[in-house]
Amino acid sequence: MKQIETIIKIENLYAGYNNIPIIENINFKVFKGEVFVIIGGSGCGKSTLLKNMIGLLPPISGNVMILGENLSQAIGKEKNRILQKIGVAFQSGALFGSMTVMENVKLVLKEFTSLPDSVMDDIVWLKLKLVGLEKAVFLMPGELSGGMKKRAALARAMALDPSIIFLDEPSAGLDPTTSAGLDHLVMELASSLGITFVIVTHELASINAISDRIIMLEKDAKTIIATGTPEQLKNDHSNPYVYNFFNRTIHKGEK
Repeated sequence: MKQIETIIKIENLYAGYNNIPIIENINFKVFKGEVFVIIGGSGCGKSTLLKNMIGLLPPISGNVMILGENLSQAIGKEKNRILQKIGVAFQSGALFGSMTVMENVKLVLKEFTSLPDSVMDDIVWLKLKLVGLEKAVFLMPGELSGGMKKRAALARAMALDPSIIFLDEPSAGLDPTTSAGLDHLVMELASSLGITFVIVTHELASINAISDRIIMLEKDAKTIIATGTPEQLKNDHSNPYVYNFFNRTIHKGEK
């Protein structure tokens, strides 16, 4: 039997702001090559958890283990070394408007490698081809559609060949067809390249389409209230909140 490799491990994580926790006692593992999705309503702590997992926010307590190394305790060069093993694409795309698509993706290589310029150009072209943007190399971000911006951000996240890519609300603002295309791309990259994806989203169609496993956070509980596959959570009658989310129903008295 093939052994399942743990690539991310979150241990007893308490996280928030000004030492006031938004999320408490968070524990889970992410396995190599899976598409792992974090969901929950507004204010439940999805963004707080993501910021802890990518090193933007230090935990109040607990550990964020990335490929066996403790990101939450790392500082300086050690932290930067760990962060080079992950890629991040933010909701807005966060592309620099004064740079071409190629220059945006190349920026990561310039910052973290000493490769010759021609080699960096080749790498950028390959990454853009992987996301279907090889014909957009010299376009400016203002010339891109919403879906193209998301793909360019994904190419940049892939620039250093990370083992893990984090996506923040990748389908936000996209029409259903464009969103479905992005979902297909994520599944293709996970399958063909073995990339592990951690995705924060609230888009039910995407959740059902791409998730291998899901954790669900809830604002009042301040922690994980459900874990499983989309099918498992859709049929989970033990927690009304979970059931209602996946079946698009509401409690009596809610509007």
